[in-house]
Amino acid sequence: MPLFWKPYKSEITNFIDELKAKKPTLEAEQRAGRGLLWDRELNREDQANYRASRVEQQPYVYQTKSD
Repeated sequence: MPLFWKPYKSEITNFIDELKAKKPTLEAEQRAGRGLLWDRELNREDQANYRASRVEQQPYVYQTKSD
């Protein structure tokens, strides 16, 4: 190992570090935004209704039904 060895930091990592230094509330804002879209309680009844209302796909999709 060289005497003056320093760990490598990519340009992306440097950019993210600068961004966080300029705006310290960034991570908290990201978590709040995630909470709006992803961290929600699921309605089990709605999910069951959705699964029950699915229509089976026919084996060959492009063939018309001749009943």
